[in-house]
Amino acid sequence: MYPTLSWAQGDRITGRVVDAESKEPIPFASITLREEGTGALTNEYGFFQLAMPVRSIDDSIIVMALGFKRTALMVRRGKMEDLIIDLPRQTIKLEGFVVEASKVRPMMLGARSNTPDQGMIQGMPGSQYATLMKNEKGKKLGFIRSVSFYIGENGFPREPFRVRLYKADGNYNSPNTDMLTENVVVSAARGGEWFTVDLTSYSIPAPEEGFYVAMEWIVSGDKFYTTNFMDSYTPYGQILRPTFEFKDSRTWNYTIGRGWSLITLANGNSRYNAMIRAEVDAYK
Repeated sequence: MYPTLSWAQGDRITGRVVDAESKEPIPFASITLREEGTGALTNEYGFFQLAMPVRSIDDSIIVMALGFKRTALMVRRGKMEDLIIDLPRQTIKLEGFVVEASKVRPMMLGARSNTPDQGMIQGMPGSQYATLMKNEKGKKLGFIRSVSFYIGENGFPREPFRVRLYKADGNYNSPNTDMLTENVVVSAARGGEWFTVDLTSYSIPAPEEGFYVAMEWIVSGDKFYTTNFMDSYTPYGQILRPTFEFKDSRTWNYTIGRGWSLITLANGNSRYNAMIRAEVDAYK
């Protein structure tokens, strides 16, 4: 059974998502109206606004935030202001291991080219592009050292974005389970080059079957974003650049309310993939 929220007649839901224990705001939480297929992203201070359901009187809000348990609430058409949604923390244990340093060397997975191909990849807040880091040589892997994104010179390359890591354990090997369970929000100094994020302090083991590295577009400061009002939203974030160096599709796109979808664009015999890569430890 879901808890039920009710409110006076109106056209919008507003509120804040917070940590159930500390009551601290949770930034960049994804909020979806299940039947509508629409959603919103909380801003840096945990606030959100969302249009009321129109397809049916009753709907459910699905709230997902990194490091917290997925929470669902039943809602009824109308207006609700200053709603507080408490999310319980989720503990995820990552198994580590010890290996002699002399037996480990760095290995690059993902895009290898330093020259982007034609095209631009730009998302809305809450959307993500994730590229599969294939362990094509079948090496025994250790920890993930760093991840890198080729950020274009156009757009606003210095805007912040969030780094996401996923296991390839969703439907059709899509991104699913979070591997990086802390908020890593970063920004590049400039565009037109690779931007690298050091992840050594997180001690995340690299799955030998491969894993996804994703860029997530976010909102900074007190801005709001909801898919209902996206027609009036002006993209302001950084732009990823594509590569055609692979014969297979390795990049998935995530949109609030719609989930993950595989990008299948092609250029001849090569597929369109986001320029993302990772450096991992590999055993000799």
